[in-house]
Amino acid sequence: MNTLKCTFIALALTVGFFATAQEVEPTKPEETELYEPVPPKVVPGTNGSAPSDAIVLFDGSNLDNWISSRDSTAAKWIVNKDGSMSVNNRTGDIQTKQNFGSVQLHIEWKSPAEVQGQGQSRANSGVFLNNLYEVQVLDNNDNDTYVNGQVGSIYKQHVPLAMASVPTGEWNTYDIIYHAPVFEKGQKVKSGSLTVIQNGVLIQDHVEIKGTTPYIGWPKNPPHGKGPLRLQDHGDNSRVSYRNIWVRELD
Repeated sequence: MNTLKCTFIALALTVGFFATAQEVEPTKPEETELYEPVPPKVVPGTNGSAPSDAIVLFDGSNLDNWISSRDSTAAKWIVNKDGSMSVNNRTGDIQTKQNFGSVQLHIEWKSPAEVQGQGQSRANSGVFLNNLYEVQVLDNNDNDTYVNGQVGSIYKQHVPLAMASVPTGEWNTYDIIYHAPVFEKGQKVKSGSLTVIQNGVLIQDHVEIKGTTPYIGWPKNPPHGKGPLRLQDHGDNSRVSYRNIWVRELD
């Protein structure tokens, strides 16, 4: 059998294989309609309030869902009369009692109206997903700093697509989608990701989490499961306030 004939037979067999492997093109609309699984019904919140399936972590009344990151004692931040809480300088970070994996997180924050400090010392705080990965909180209005550490950055990893802060002293909103990394046998097999919307503006678009977000050094990838959400006391009289915090679990 000559080479040309062998090639023709091989090609015919390949085409035939793919023809049988592919599904026949639908000819009726109902052939591409799905009726299950039926998505659960969720009643959306209004003006940032929690949807019906959310876990409310702070509603302005108390810090019962939070503990000190230092020693797991009661959180020592300040609960204000306006339904917010503020960093109590040098009392340390606080974190949720409950552990979470992948989540949708809604959180609102503001810097004090009275400007103090500059650079990284002006209203510096942070939102840590899984207790490891920081979305930066900072007053960057007329206050430049390194761009991978400015407001909305994934600290030291990803520069935000925009600086979308409201005026100093007004309330900002972060809506964060966090997908946790996957580990098998102590090794990371799939990176996590973060999407951040600040005040309705997309500032982080499903970016890869390279690892932890340290102040000094490269990202690290210690294997982990679920972990708390943590809010940072930067220790320089930041006086950042938070309110209306809720999560929807995604796993």
